[in-house]
Order: sequence, then structure tokens, then C-alpha cells
Amino acid sequence: MEYTPEEPKDVIVLGAIKKGIKKFDDIRKAAQIDASELNEILEKLEKRELITVEEKKGLFGKKIEIKITDKGSNEVEARIHELQNKWDQMSLIYKTGDKGKLKQYMDENKSILPTMLFFGIMDMMMFSMMFGMMGMMMTDYVPAESIPSDASGEAGSDSGSDGGTDMGSDSGGFDFDVGF
Repeated sequence: MEYTPEEPKDVIVLGAIKKGIKKFDDIRKAAQIDASELNEILEKLEKRELITVEEKKGLFGKKIEIKITDKGSNEVEARIHELQNKWDQMSLIYKTGDKGKLKQYMDENKSILPTMLFFGIMDMMMFSMMFGMMGMMMTDYVPAESIPSDASGEAGSDSGSDGGTDMGSDSGGFDFDVGF
């Protein structure tokens, strides 16, 4: 049975790694999740061969790098395609002016809205207008820290570089200390 990341946070973590973010703390910041939850997600992704973990010796001791595999990269692309289709559907409903139908669709897809924001799939101007039409706030559906700067003044994310892939290295779990 093929693994599909069910949880939006799994997809965001995988997407951050695909963008070239390789260090645990940087991934944690980009995905906006706590260290223990990120550790669980990374273990799940590694077990399903969507990422690899490399331990390298650096000037200041060992350095851990997390990389996406071809399988993981393909998974991210498939999920982005699905999200784009859902956004297109949401846009079509908005254009019909049917507030009830739009609210229902957004309620049904509430869990993926932060993922759409992370990957830059949404047209932020239209997304803002959708909430205006329904007389609601964007933060009713998306955590304020997830809303990109062009919508709220908060820091956002860019969807750009492909971090490459590496099919090598079969290391164990994530047994490094994550201090605060």
C-alpha cells in the first residue's frame, strides 16, 4: 500500500524539505510546529522512504541533514496538484457569489487552507475577498502566523527552489537532542 501523507502538517514538512530546508530547527520554523511533533512527522516520513537523514561531520561536531527522496518529491508534486484543484474549485464557487456554498466548501476543506498558503497556491487578494463576501475573518480559518505578509503583514513563505534528491543513506531514527 502506497503512503500518502494524510495530515496537512506532514505535507508542509515534506514541502519545506523539498524547498531545500535541511536542518531540523529550520524545518520546525518553516512548518511552524513544535519539536516533538516535527520529530514524529520526520520519523514517519523516513519510515515511508519519503526523506533520508544524513549525519555529516562538521567543524563543530556532527551535523544532521534531512533530504527528500524522489518518492517524497513526487508525493509533494501530487499533493500540490490536488491543492491547486481544490483552490480552483473554491475560486469558481466564489465567482458564482454563492456565500453559503463557499462557506460550506471552506468548512469542508479547512484543514488544508494553511497548506495552500504555505505552498503559495492561493491568490491572496481573492482569498481575502472571499472572507469579505462571507463577512468573516481569515483568522477564523487560518492561524494568523500562517497568513503571508501580502495578506496581513506577517512573514510568509516562498514556493521556489527544489532542494534536489538523494536516494542514499539508510540511517536510523532522529536521536538528536532538540534543546529550547
